[in-house]
Amino acid sequence: MAHAGDLRGRKQVFTLSIFLMALPTLGIGLLPTYAKLGIWAPVLLLLLRILQGVAVGGEVPGAWVFVGEHVDPSNVGLACGILTGGLTGGILLGSLVATGLGMAMTHGQLASYGWRIPFLLGGALGLLSMYLRRLLAETPVFLELKARRALASDTPLKSVVRDHRGAVVLSGLLTWVLSAAIVVVVLMTPALLQKMYGVPAVVALRANSLAALALTVGCVLAGWMTDRFGPGKLLMFGCPLLGVAAYLLYTAGTLNPWLTTSIYALAGLTVGIVAIVPYVMIAVFPPAIRFSGISFSYNLAYAIFGGLTPILVSWLLRYDRLAPAHYVGILCLLGAAIGAFLVAQPPNKYKT
Repeated sequence: MAHAGDLRGRKQVFTLSIFLMALPTLGIGLLPTYAKLGIWAPVLLLLLRILQGVAVGGEVPGAWVFVGEHVDPSNVGLACGILTGGLTGGILLGSLVATGLGMAMTHGQLASYGWRIPFLLGGALGLLSMYLRRLLAETPVFLELKARRALASDTPLKSVVRDHRGAVVLSGLLTWVLSAAIVVVVLMTPALLQKMYGVPAVVALRANSLAALALTVGCVLAGWMTDRFGPGKLLMFGCPLLGVAAYLLYTAGTLNPWLTTSIYALAGLTVGIVAIVPYVMIAVFPPAIRFSGISFSYNLAYAIFGGLTPILVSWLLRYDRLAPAHYVGILCLLGAAIGAFLVAQPPNKYKT
């Protein structure tokens, strides 16, 4: 999808990716059960899930590129922050829908038909989003490239790997920091608080919802501050704050429900520093191969680091109960070091 986005336009792919997400999501909601379809039911479920993954692979980088090229260069950070906050807000919305259904339905009702409702709702909203995206205009940056006949003459990905290896490495390392913050602090922590520290499930889940809400606010705030102070300075300031918040969460945050909720919300707010990542990636790749560069770097790094993080943290927990905090802390040091590197570069080199 990124290849097509660089050669045929951002809008087409931006519309296609949400369609590829809406269709399998709706399909899961309508999927016959094993009793009716036999072995083909789980096979189709697997194929639909794979199609969802393909759609996400093009959706997130495509959305960053689309908004980054539409807004004024002085507002790219804020635009990326709002968009990234929207992604985390969507996670919160999905959690609230699931929680609401769990409260409104019995276990038998959920197992019988209630589980389909979120998929049908998500699929319908996806189709509505596809219609709305058709009303959007192509990005001015792509239209200018097309008018000047400056689109990539070679295969975009080939150009990325051959000529922009430094940008790929930088984007991959930032994605590692992003995946550590999201996977450990947002996704893994509720279960770890319950299993390792005996925090009641209702407290952990409530705190996680507040953390997701704070994360949404934090993304917007980080994006706005990036436009004002630059990505390097903000990484040097924000990553240490995230590291401190992670250690507080796994020490003082386990003492009582009030501290769990308060410190988890603070940690969620500091995770908003991840909104800097798309800003830097938009800046390091030239427009002609930007979509392919971001998609390749982000998806490859997230597949590797995002996939290995739960395994590595779970293994380290055998030796240290603070392993999640240590892991996040180490990656925060990496993020701060990247910030120092960006600050040391010539002025405006890594500004959009």
